Amino acid sequence: MKNKIAFISEHASPLAAPGGIDSGGQNVYVAELALELSRAGYEIDIFTRRDSEHLLRTEHLFPGVRVINIDAGPAEQIPKEELLVYMDEFSTDVQRFIEQETVTYDLIHANFFMSGLVAMQLKRQYKIPFVITFHALGRVRKMHQGDNDRFPAERLNIEAALVNSADALIAECPQDLEDLVNYYQADPSKISVIPCGFNPAEFYPMDKALSREVLGLDPGQKLILQLGRMVPRKGVDNVIRALSILKKDPSNPKLLIVGGEKESADLDKCPEMLRLKRLAIELELEDRVIFAGKKDRGQLNIYYDAADVFVTTPWYEPFGITPLEAMACATPVVGSGVGGIKYSVADGKTGFLVPPKSPQLLADRISLLLNNDSLLQQMGETALEHVHEHFTWKGVAVQMAVLYDQVLNPDTVKTLDIIEDAFEDAARTFRKSAAVLAPAIAEAAGYMCEAFKRGNKILVCGNGGSAAESQHFAAELVGRFEIPNRPGLPAISLTADTSILTAWSNDFGYDDVFGRQIQAYGQTGDVLLCLSTSGASRNIINAINCAKAMGIQCITMLGRDGGEAAKNADVNLIVPSQSSQRIQEVHLHLVHVLCGLIENSLFGEVTDEKEAVLQHKSLKLIRDDVASHRYGS
Repeated sequence: MKNKIAFISEHASPLAAPGGIDSGGQNVYVAELALELSRAGYEIDIFTRRDSEHLLRTEHLFPGVRVINIDAGPAEQIPKEELLVYMDEFSTDVQRFIEQETVTYDLIHANFFMSGLVAMQLKRQYKIPFVITFHALGRVRKMHQGDNDRFPAERLNIEAALVNSADALIAECPQDLEDLVNYYQADPSKISVIPCGFNPAEFYPMDKALSREVLGLDPGQKLILQLGRMVPRKGVDNVIRALSILKKDPSNPKLLIVGGEKESADLDKCPEMLRLKRLAIELELEDRVIFAGKKDRGQLNIYYDAADVFVTTPWYEPFGITPLEAMACATPVVGSGVGGIKYSVADGKTGFLVPPKSPQLLADRISLLLNNDSLLQQMGETALEHVHEHFTWKGVAVQMAVLYDQVLNPDTVKTLDIIEDAFEDAARTFRKSAAVLAPAIAEAAGYMCEAFKRGNKILVCGNGGSAAESQHFAAELVGRFEIPNRPGLPAISLTADTSILTAWSNDFGYDDVFGRQIQAYGQTGDVLLCLSTSGASRNIINAINCAKAMGIQCITMLGRDGGEAAKNADVNLIVPSQSSQRIQEVHLHLVHVLCGLIENSLFGEVTDEKEAVLQHKSLKLIRDDVASHRYGS
């Protein structure tokens, strides 16, 4: 059964329409992430502050997702900068809901620092672990806003406490992670980079001409779109100044600005909209800038699709969802190279990155796109592929579910980490072995093939796990590896006869149990293959010395530095690893590689039983011929 999760988003309700002064990406984040997690089987309750008397206590947002409107301060809209004083009330009412509903939450996901403050209190009260997405960091905001930052000074101390208290921290982009580490001394091991996303069912390419017709726009007009909250840090004035530079550009573009407090561009209700309007008048752009006002989320796809280029140049941006939505509509993005935008926009591929507050550079990039239709189309197509590969909410939810599981089941995570590390270590060892051993493997296979052609045999030996591989190799040669119905190849594992091994080791010692068998079975022209992870086993070293004295070629499969066994062998296959496990894993692979090379060289692609019989007879004639010369008969 999936877990029950409490989302806390004190000022950003998923029920609110994005575009308002305090309604933007966080609202979308909370709603879309909850939706995808619910589809994966989680039960989600979203706690947000009641900002209207008309809101019910509990509202069902999606199947498995409820919005709980919490009483904290007046039931009216209050700027988020003024909400901290109500967080004790918020926490008390959340606890009241938990007690009344007798609900048990497995995990809390806090959004923003004030929600994190509530989560800390709930963790103390109910021992519920919590993770947090800050969405914006006070220290970073203060750096960019200066005295215009109206949040209480204690925000910074609260964020520092949250960094220590949270069970996991969610950074929305690499810059976010760096800021947490550099400005809050966060433990990097507690931080997971999980981006924002977009909903493919909501944002997708449409017919651009039709979109413009719906909006009453000239189908032949080049169009720049700016969409989002109307606040100074979003840098909309920078876009207007860039448009002024483009007055004489061949593309002759217009700028469409979507956002604000009202459906219509009611400038008197939004100081930032009024400031931007005055700037447009000052720059003589009244006929080039269209203030469209706030739009329902269901309408946004049409605006993204109608635009040739989407522009967003904030001073700073923790992530920024609007560039994803634009790219999902196959509209290239020119954005500030800050925060999440420099993470989501692939510079030169899905659009361009420019410094904030740089209208000339912004104008240059817009002009480059608007005056090159093939580039515009190519970047739009690449943008569409890019966001579908990296930034869907479904993919984000999968990453989030993994994080939740890590917090809730740390022992399982440690086990999985051990497993993953083992596979990674094995993969590294295999890659290094392939890089350094290929010539020696080919040489070893050549020696063995020539021995079989002469009518000779392969002797194999090893201790412990290497003894098992010795028998494995002999079995593959005598039996068959990949080619069916081919003749058996003479190979003897010197580890297989327990009577000989125990009798000799009991009477004379274990150091010569292999050497004694080589004396009994070996002949000049045979090949001895010795397997040892260390190359230091005395019985292996003695076996090599005995074989060399009899004119038997010696091949080794070793590890580490090869040890003394590597000094007298004709070919050494030394696995570049210090781990016995990794060495033996590669030895097994080498056994299979050698079997494949030998079969391919001696028998090729044998598919016909008659052909196999002929090859068998041919090989037997070679052996008989060699034997007659050897013994003079």
